[in-house]
Amino acid sequence: MTAYALQHDPIFPALRLIGGKKPSVDDIYPRLFDAILEQRIAPASRFTEESLGESFGVSRSVIRRVLAKLSHQQVVILRPNQRAQVAAPDAQQTRQILEARRLTEITVVQLACVHATPTQVRQLRELIARERECIERDQRGPAIRLSGEFHLQLATMARNAPLAQFLNSLVPLTSLIIAQYEAKACTYCAWQEHVAIVDAIEQRDATTAVALMTQHLDHLESKLLKLN
Repeated sequence: MTAYALQHDPIFPALRLIGGKKPSVDDIYPRLFDAILEQRIAPASRFTEESLGESFGVSRSVIRRVLAKLSHQQVVILRPNQRAQVAAPDAQQTRQILEARRLTEITVVQLACVHATPTQVRQLRELIARERECIERDQRGPAIRLSGEFHLQLATMARNAPLAQFLNSLVPLTSLIIAQYEAKACTYCAWQEHVAIVDAIEQRDATTAVALMTQHLDHLESKLLKLN
């Protein structure tokens, strides 16, 4: 593999080319999101498609697709004829997002108890292991992003596309809120709570899974609303 040089832009970790191929949207998205979560791109800062394209060595069209995904998730604000801007949700938005997540994720975890396959349960446990490893290494951005991906994978397991799409517009934004207040306190979703939820899903115990998810979101809400 040949190292993909980004030495001129320390914001982004180095990418590597595989088989001579340039980085794809799927390669760039987590790195750009991690940079935002770690505030290497500060809240409310503005950046251009050109500067990101140069950093990753890709065309503006690829960067545009990454920014469109982040915009759909409300992490980045896109306006005509203006530079992209990182969102900065306030206390009212935070409260509304958490209220919407609570209503949605109760249904999601119930459906996951019905539809989860052994393979999906194993994948969730692998995701939690990666989340825990990032926390132990103090890799804040990836840890927060993986914590959010846990909830998005649950939505996929629920086999309800509208619910999954709705959560995809809420969870990444919650991750951004967590990251923006990280300087004040450690507000990761507790991986131990994720483990307990998966245990209940594996046992198809919807009552326990709902109780654990409610408690999990209660903890998150109490931390964020106290800090916001």
